[in-house]
Amino acid sequence: MAQTKSPSRSSLDRFAPINLKPVQDDAWSSIFKPPPNESVEEKQERIARQQEAQRVSREIDEGILESKKLFDKKKKAIKVLLLGQAESGKSTMLRNFQLAFCPTYFHGEALIWKTIIQLNLIGSVKKLLSIVEDELETSGPRSRSPTGSTSTSLSDHHRRTRMRLLPLLSMETNLTRQLLPEHYDPSRTPEICVRAGSGWKTVLEKVTLERRLPPTGQRRPMTSDGRSKDDPTLVLAASKDDIISLWEDQIIREVLRRRGVRLEDSPGFFLNDTARIASVDYEPTEADIVRARLRTFGVEEHRFLQDNGSEWYIYDVGGSRSMRPQWVPYFDDVQAIIFLAPLAFNQVLEEDRQVNRLEDSIYLWKEVCSNPLLARANIILFLNKMDILRKTLAAEIRVETYVPSYGSTPNDVENVTKYFKEKFRAYHKRLSPRPRTFFCHETSAIDTKATQAVLAGVRDGILRHHLEELNVI
Repeated sequence: MAQTKSPSRSSLDRFAPINLKPVQDDAWSSIFKPPPNESVEEKQERIARQQEAQRVSREIDEGILESKKLFDKKKKAIKVLLLGQAESGKSTMLRNFQLAFCPTYFHGEALIWKTIIQLNLIGSVKKLLSIVEDELETSGPRSRSPTGSTSTSLSDHHRRTRMRLLPLLSMETNLTRQLLPEHYDPSRTPEICVRAGSGWKTVLEKVTLERRLPPTGQRRPMTSDGRSKDDPTLVLAASKDDIISLWEDQIIREVLRRRGVRLEDSPGFFLNDTARIASVDYEPTEADIVRARLRTFGVEEHRFLQDNGSEWYIYDVGGSRSMRPQWVPYFDDVQAIIFLAPLAFNQVLEEDRQVNRLEDSIYLWKEVCSNPLLARANIILFLNKMDILRKTLAAEIRVETYVPSYGSTPNDVENVTKYFKEKFRAYHKRLSPRPRTFFCHETSAIDTKATQAVLAGVRDGILRHHLEELNVI
């Protein structure tokens, strides 16, 4: 049976108009479509909405474009991480970097650091008073030290001096509470600390200015030179003689020796400079600002624009154990890591008194060297706080006591430094995912001139490596 063949369409028929359903307006057109019987006022409102929507759209587009420009620019910048355990000297090293390459910015913050230095001094006095209080409660008229030598107990003179210095502690608490207002607990945060990104510098600057210029309409006790009565400068100046007397007291020094307390080795120590710092006309020196101690929670980003036009981002990350997981996001696309490792072989971590500080530094070093995200980054080791190492060895404290593998090697700075440098070098060579040069410097971050000379060489090396990566040289 023959099949009926459907009539074929000519090539011209294919282009004949076809009845299609009308295309529906898109969502935006329906929103802004003039409604039927629109009044003049309604038309003006509709046009105003359209113009506002266009303005917002342009702002979004411009914001996206600007963000892309900043991202592209930041990708070309040099990124450096400051790594190390808590109290390894990262923030001090950062201030050395600012002093060496951005001196105007460094000196512009002198007023802020003046208050921090004053709080550091008060913090040392606080530790001293705590020891005095404990000694007054536990010692009898005359007592014997664990070594068998007779030690004279503290007297009413020490008790009265302590009472006169107590107002310093309430001032420290008030200022610290303003810097760290959320969940502030002096028992949990015994030293002055701030949270990264909290605008603490702005807060401190505001507090400092408010002390000198009270708000309009409020009466605050003022001195003849226009200072507020709660200015630490005045309270320290009034307490200067008592602080010096207590710190230089030989009985107090004997108590500290007996208890094994060396306040002079702690960061932010200024008791030896009390006569200068606790004066009404005190202005911080560059060395004072570099030595100042301020504990930071979280990660702080610092941008530097060098004279040669290169842009640098330096990230100062918290070194305590609880903050170390925050390091990883900053490992991506980093050109260099400055790793600070104090040779504190006889100290323990503040957050875990069972862990030796130097062992923890070596553990961190191994983790950083072996991390595949950092395979292309230069890792620069700073054996920091060499000044404290010299004092420790001069006090005849033997390395072998804390590091048995050191054995009978001479207990001097040269041999101790060489021994630990080789340990770090061996782990660097064995654990790095790809071969890279081992860079090591011996530093004392509070020695500004020597440290700046080291940083200048480090900066040039990082810049050269960055340009090589970009195939510029």
